[in-house]
Amino acid sequence: MSESLGMLELARVFGWLHELLVDTGLGEPWVTIITYAVLAVVVFGVLAVLALFLVWWERKIAGHIQQRFGPMRNGWHGWYQTIMDGLKLLQKEDVIIATRDKPVFFWAPVICFVAAFLAYVVMPFGKDLIVADLNIGILYILAVTTFTVISLLMAGWASHNKYALLGGMRSAAQVVSYEVPMVVSILVIVLFVGSLSMQDIVTAQSGNIFNWFIFRVPFGPIAFATYIIAATAEANRTPFDIPEAEQELVAGFNIEYSGMKFAMFFLAEFINLFTVSAIAVTLFFGGWNGAILPSWLWFLLKTCGVVLLLMLFRWTYPRLRVDQLMRFSWKFLVPVTFANLIIGAIIKYAGWYW
Repeated sequence: MSESLGMLELARVFGWLHELLVDTGLGEPWVTIITYAVLAVVVFGVLAVLALFLVWWERKIAGHIQQRFGPMRNGWHGWYQTIMDGLKLLQKEDVIIATRDKPVFFWAPVICFVAAFLAYVVMPFGKDLIVADLNIGILYILAVTTFTVISLLMAGWASHNKYALLGGMRSAAQVVSYEVPMVVSILVIVLFVGSLSMQDIVTAQSGNIFNWFIFRVPFGPIAFATYIIAATAEANRTPFDIPEAEQELVAGFNIEYSGMKFAMFFLAEFINLFTVSAIAVTLFFGGWNGAILPSWLWFLLKTCGVVLLLMLFRWTYPRLRVDQLMRFSWKFLVPVTFANLIIGAIIKYAGWYW
């Protein structure tokens, strides 16, 4: 791990907090623990606001694509409609079925939300705006986000409902299928950078805009296209929302959940949407690199652009059948991504890289 775990990055971002805790006479490890706890609360607050904004934004985009206005009544263009929805969910009764598997049913939404939250430990929001710059950053993200599918499978199994179980099983099958092309697409970029650190990947794209990996022909555009398709499936977004197919499974894995437990699944879905978009920006669009504007603002603007692309996917394409979804991954995406990895390796080690 890099030296940022020794409070380097934390001292840069929250230097005043670090100094204040040291002045109080607290020694290690309490200074580190309290600082990380404060950072966790700050990141959680940012993600909660982001999730609410994305819910409102998707409603507006869906409305305009369908030639209607979307939320309009509560606030300017219905801007606090999602806040009212969140308060409503907090006040709703937590309906619990008697035949559930009690501990598994309880922990499923918790694990889903925590897994979505943990990915932001290594997310480079800005030049020095990162909690911990691990030298295995992208590998860490892939590892912790895998717990999301475990939570969906737990929810389906514990609900004692055939529709929920089908949704959980579909989710597991889908992630197993699309995790392979997504990881191989990421490996193409790691191959050229020579590091798994998220900050190193961004630094490798500094300078001219044509240093961004999206412009490195031919492997860059192919890797981005395959990544964004696989990431859409990983986030259970249309046209890959088979685990939640309402016409077939009523609501899928979360059918027996209500109140705050349902809200945790709902927020985790939009946090994961932002996560896959932020990873795409880090890998292919130069991360926080940019001119004039602050680095964190560049990162947010680019990420919102990728989020917009994924939202347009949802309201443009129809849902695939289960057999079409599996066939598309194993017979098309997997061969394409491995071929692209081989092409990238040849370009790298033949010295044709520019």
